[in-house]
Amino acid sequence: MRRSRLAAMPRSLTHTALAVAASLSITTYGAAAQTVDVQVQIAGADQAAPEGDRGGTTVYGFAEDGTLVTLRKGSNALICLADDPSREGWSTACYHTSLEPFMARGRELRAEGVTDGGELARRRYAEADAGTLAMPDKAATLYVLTGDGFDAESGEVANGYVRYVVYTPWATPESIGLSPQPAGPGAPWLMFPGTAGAHIMISPPGGEGD
Repeated sequence: MRRSRLAAMPRSLTHTALAVAASLSITTYGAAAQTVDVQVQIAGADQAAPEGDRGGTTVYGFAEDGTLVTLRKGSNALICLADDPSREGWSTACYHTSLEPFMARGRELRAEGVTDGGELARRRYAEADAGTLAMPDKAATLYVLTGDGFDAESGEVANGYVRYVVYTPWATPESIGLSPQPAGPGAPWLMFPGTAGAHIMISPPGGEGD
């Protein structure tokens, strides 16, 4: 069994990372704040994917009652999440299909009432360590796009900002030669080293906190 090193992360960095992770653990709601056209949801979700992959992604979005549903079955290796209209702000994400068990488990836990980001991480990491939650056996990428809104007519995201996350489960600074803290603005660094959720974080300059 692998030993988790989540507790060793600096408090400020851990808080930021858990906020990102928790935002991806979407569950179902009793009612959406508003109904967004399916095609608008799909187009907005696709913006988080690299341009060459748009149009072929699987897209999860929201039905009129607020439940998470499959809006489009894709033909490539990316799964995208549409913006949740019941939440403040605008945010979408796309991730490699090998991360689906990890992401789906987060949604299940939230549906069960686990809403704290730290607890979500600890539960999933423990299950992965025990071998009951499948994790990618190769590097797998997640793209997180935030902005002030999406204009479906122009296809543009207002003040869009993309954060890049490359999952490398159980990686450590020793195993991949990357520091557990950023060397400077925009520099890649290893977050949650030694855990199932270990990943390379790349936050280009210009985002929140810069």
